[in-house]
Amino acid sequence: LYAPWIPERQSLAGMVGMRGAVSPRAGLFKQAAQEIKDILKAEGVAGMPLGIDVVEPPFLFALQAAGVEVSDGQQVMLEARMLKSHDELTLLNMAAAMVDGVYQDVFEALRPGVRENEIVALATQRLYEMGADCVEAINSISGERCSPHPHNFTDRLIRPGDQAFFDIIMSFVGYRTCYYRTFSVGRATRAQLAAYKKAREWMDEAIALIKPGVTTDKIARAFPKAPDIGFDSEMAAFGLNFCHGIGLGLHERPIVSRLNSFDDPMELEAGMMFAVETYCPATDGVSAARIEEEIIVTPSGAQIITLFPAEELPIANRY
Repeated sequence: LYAPWIPERQSLAGMVGMRGAVSPRAGLFKQAAQEIKDILKAEGVAGMPLGIDVVEPPFLFALQAAGVEVSDGQQVMLEARMLKSHDELTLLNMAAAMVDGVYQDVFEALRPGVRENEIVALATQRLYEMGADCVEAINSISGERCSPHPHNFTDRLIRPGDQAFFDIIMSFVGYRTCYYRTFSVGRATRAQLAAYKKAREWMDEAIALIKPGVTTDKIARAFPKAPDIGFDSEMAAFGLNFCHGIGLGLHERPIVSRLNSFDDPMELEAGMMFAVETYCPATDGVSAARIEEEIIVTPSGAQIITLFPAEELPIANRY
């Protein structure tokens, strides 16, 4: 109906399990597996493996029982999505521009007496007004909740002198953002300023290394070791200081971190698009700085497309 370029015979109704809610005993998995096998036979590819990206376990078992050789299609899709086209980069830039505007609203609204969830509501409304098709998640974290780092929001009241950081994860025409910013409310302490300065230095050092031909292990070395931010292992610290590809999915290739990049380095190419994240807890034991920039790998280096100012710690509604 909405995609007339797809032949009718290639658009089939399907409901097999709804993530396991329908029991395999209903026979829908078995029926679908046989239908797929018949299509493969009709197309002359019955002897070839079938690549699957995401699958429910009962469906996988049904395909195997029907004699279909199932292979890992997820890796193929991730490789195909790693380099973005001009159109994809345009959509990713438009999505980032929407969040630029939302952070201006957050900056103006962030004052004592506002709750974390109110900031989430404000941001969500603005994003849908600007054309977002899905606001997937917004982290809204303030005060003593900044360290250690949760990924949620509460009804906590913002107070004078709080540090607060936010992550806006949404999509525009299917293309995602992952975009952190940190603020202090009214005023900033020395500990908050020092943490932000360090997080920004790690960020700038990593971004300066990004260009085609550089391998990801070199970039990973720009990030702090786990003990430097209070963790016992790189596994425990994973996700705080790293890079991740972004596109149709929130986490795509490349993934750059101290956890994986030393053992499995990959070479950067022009056309890659990824987010660079840093996190530094403050010496006061509660505050923390969290920064994230989305970048495009161009022939001459990294182009930052997240433009709300983050070179220095923004102080909202300064006293």
